Amino acid sequence: MVDYSKLKRAINPMPEDVEERLIKENLMELYRKRPPYQQNDYLGWILKAKRPETREKRINQMIEELRSGNKYMGMDYRAK
Repeated sequence: MVDYSKLKRAINPMPEDVEERLIKENLMELYRKRPPYQQNDYLGWILKAKRPETREKRINQMIEELRSGNKYMGMDYRAK
């Protein structure tokens, strides 16, 4: 379970299709290794998409960033 207690923003729920996609792509473990704020930000960003194609594009970006391990929402990221 992720500790969201330190986040000062609203906690975004994991959509079922995103969870299924992370599992299908074998990326759930890498997703869970990200800091709670990143997990929450990815979900909020995906959930705020107004058009289905935008939502899909954002899911694909998250997946690619998790695979590469060195990006977070288009910014450089290094795991601790």
